[in-house]
This record gives sequence, structure tokens and C-alpha cells, in this order.
Amino acid sequence: MKISMRVILLISCVTAILVALPLRAEEEHHATELAKKLQNPVSDLISVPFQNNFNFGVGPEDKTQYVLNIQPVLPQRISEQWNWIHRAIIPLIDQPAPVDAFGLGDIQYQGFLSPAKPGKLIWGVGPVLQVPSATDDQLGTEKWSAGAGAVALRMDGPWVYGALVNNIWSLTDDKHGGYYNNGLIQPFVNYNFKGGLYLTSAPILTVDWTADSDNRWTIPIGGGVGKIFHLGKLPVNTQLSAYYNAVTPDDGADWQIRAQVQLMFPK
Repeated sequence: MKISMRVILLISCVTAILVALPLRAEEEHHATELAKKLQNPVSDLISVPFQNNFNFGVGPEDKTQYVLNIQPVLPQRISEQWNWIHRAIIPLIDQPAPVDAFGLGDIQYQGFLSPAKPGKLIWGVGPVLQVPSATDDQLGTEKWSAGAGAVALRMDGPWVYGALVNNIWSLTDDKHGGYYNNGLIQPFVNYNFKGGLYLTSAPILTVDWTADSDNRWTIPIGGGVGKIFHLGKLPVNTQLSAYYNAVTPDDGADWQIRAQVQLMFPK
């Protein structure tokens, strides 16, 4: 994908946030509640986020990597007490030099068992499965992987805050990259205003437990703004944020812009 196309996608997300039409009082309340609900990774809300990640300063030539994560979420009621939340991450990757590859990366499935009627602490736990679906061996691992994940959060007035964690292990040590043991920590905090406008910070910390200590962690710092609006009757969440990588491996990205459009299908 060319740089011009990336810029068009980024401008589209920014424009969507800026031109969102003002809402009536009852629409403002509904938008605010939707915003808080979508900030809960284990809510009973069907949604399809399209998350555009622009990673700057990647590799020895300081190129820009583009990753589009399509992340459908499908909740399933399995009993009166429990929900099962199906989440998938389907990455399309434009990898810059010295690789120069574009295509589908490894698809990841996450399942969360979560109480259907949670208390003040909302939580979910479940398996993670990664499929060797990459269309180019430079865009994936060529290995099946599995692990476990958990999420916990609270909603206090306008605040929604918590964290999502997981860890996956390769099931074999052959093919591209050998054995790996990778972890992810995503703390998140959101402050919601009336009308579906909110401030957000959701950095994605990653760790390669098999790497040496100087190349193990990626730790970003930053945040952004989001807004709920409607296309006809369809609620849409738009979000724009930026993160600086305070700690990054050799040849890792220096910073990132994340621009997201999320289609929501409330019951």
C-alpha cells in the first residue's frame, strides 16, 4: 500500500471526528452510554473495528510500517450467568524495506468467558489461538501458537479503566523465527464527555521473553480522542491517537499514529 493511501485513511478518520453532527439530548445520552460500552472489551456489543496503525521509524532505514487490524467482536450468551466473547484480530501488513512485503499476517482468535451480570469489577478470561495464515513468510511466524488472556475493568462515572493481558507460545520451534514466547499488556483509561466524545489512552506494551534484555520490551506512551456519531441508524466510533515508544527494540518503531473506525451493532 502506498503512502498516499495511508494518508487518505488517516485524513478520513480525522475528518469523521471533526465533522460529526451535533446530537439531541437523548441522542447525546445514548452516544455516551455506547462509548462506555465499547470501551469494555467483554461487553455484549457486536462491533467491527478497523484499526489503522502507522508505525514510524521501523528498521535500519527508518521506514513507515502500516498495519490494518480488522477486529470483529461477537458476544454469545451461553447461559443465564455467562457470556462467551469471540474476538479476532485479522492483520493486513505493509512491511517496509528491507523486507518489502504486503499481505495478510497471522490471524489471532481470543475467547473470553465473562459474567453476564458482572458487579463493579468486570472481567473475562480465556484462550488465545494464533493461526499461521500469513501470505508471506516475512509477515508471520509459519507456526501455530496458543496461550491465555484475561481482562479486568471498572466503570466509575465518566471513567472506564482497566487492562487486557495475554501471552502466547509457539507450539513448534521450526520454520521462520524459531521458538517464541510473547506477551502483551494493554492498560486503558477513558474519560467520557456528553455526546459520545471521550479522551483515551490505550498503549499496547509487548514483550519478547526470549530476546535479550535490551531488545525485549516495547513500551509506548500517549493517548488521543474519540467520538461516537451516526451514519443513518448505524452508530460509528472514530478514534485518533498517537504514541511515542519510550522503550523499543533495535529496529523497532519510534512512534505510532493509530486511527480507528468502529462499526457498532447494538441490540
